[in-house]
Amino acid sequence: MTSKTVTFTFFDYLRSILSILSFFLLLIICTPLILILLLLSFGKLTNVVVEKIACPIAKISLRIAGIQFVIQSKTAPVTDQAVYIINHASTLDVLTILALGLPRIRFVAKWQFQYNPLFLLLGRLTGQVFIRREKSEKAVNTLKKNVARIKRQKLSLLMSPEGSRKHDGIIGPFKKGPFHMALELDYPIIPIFFDGNSELSPGAFMVTKPGIITAYIHPPIKLINPEERSLDRQIADVRDLYLKWVQSSKESPINKEPSET
Repeated sequence: MTSKTVTFTFFDYLRSILSILSFFLLLIICTPLILILLLLSFGKLTNVVVEKIACPIAKISLRIAGIQFVIQSKTAPVTDQAVYIINHASTLDVLTILALGLPRIRFVAKWQFQYNPLFLLLGRLTGQVFIRREKSEKAVNTLKKNVARIKRQKLSLLMSPEGSRKHDGIIGPFKKGPFHMALELDYPIIPIFFDGNSELSPGAFMVTKPGIITAYIHPPIKLINPEERSLDRQIADVRDLYLKWVQSSKESPINKEPSET
């Protein structure tokens, strides 16, 4: 997304630093517990780790940063597996995707996250998928290698069709990876629209202003076999939805200041 001019105060920097420190400190404290749970269960409690441990840690870190995180579901509770997609425009997305607490979810993340020893250890142990986004062919091959495991374990995926948050425009071009995965797995696409991430923290670092972030979970979209309808057209239709939601957000902006409650 095109960089926005946001002025941060001393207290914004202080809250942001405390938020980042709290995230990693809580991860470090919880890591022995996570390792014990995974070892004793032979890896069967990975969903508990992602949903019941990572999610609260992310929510605490957002609160320390002065951010009120709200989830608004515009669909019935999803009980089956799906490929969730998000608009990726902020470093805060790392926290907000965890704070969603989606059931049986695995994240497709950029390869560089593994340079952090904690992310490498916990990511590998919980079955997250790391891809080289700058190398499309390798990324596709990595995703395909995980298809059988994801189906066998009845997992859902969360991906960003924009690939990187560094792109021109409000919503960047959509890559085909998430849509190919949805077709391979025979899963629906469930769009999630984050409203507020890029406005509160548009920069390259997780420095943020206090405010409200709302995650809108939209109804599932079942892709049609590309032989019956062009996949490019279907991807464009989904991207158009995000452009519409961005425009709607601008026309009816929600209160960006967190409530006192």
